Amino acid sequence: MISKDNAKKTIVQLFKYGVIGVMNTAITAVSFYLLNTKLGVPYGPSNIIGYVLGVINSFVWNRNWVFKTKKNLKREALLFVCGFFICWLLQGGVSLFLLEGLGWKHLPVDTIPFLPMEKAGQNIVMVISMVVYTIANYVYNRTVTFKEKEDNSIIQES
Repeated sequence: MISKDNAKKTIVQLFKYGVIGVMNTAITAVSFYLLNTKLGVPYGPSNIIGYVLGVINSFVWNRNWVFKTKKNLKREALLFVCGFFICWLLQGGVSLFLLEGLGWKHLPVDTIPFLPMEKAGQNIVMVISMVVYTIANYVYNRTVTFKEKEDNSIIQES
């Protein structure tokens, strides 16, 4: 059984991670939208730039606020970037499947009736794939990048 203190810490950590996730999603999505839809930059480069901005923001906030680590900065940054690439490739696979495999690339402007937009499919796919990325990235960072040492005292006998 997990101690109440450890459960509370995990819930607080998940909440903070969610706040950072929303911030990163906004940074990535707004960057993508502005670059792709307003400036005409192709999907791939727009996606890359959005995620680079998001990953920089994410590392700083996750290291200092969510996971509160003071371990080896270079090691954590390297692991964080590796996790980013793994999860970004997963996100890219989901995007490719939805855009090309299911043909969402050509969804009509009015796909979302209350929010008509050019390239609706690309913007919808970006949001869906960011959710996949965020979940995978949290699991990776919690278990790899910012993993705490095992504490056997969290398991209490009944």
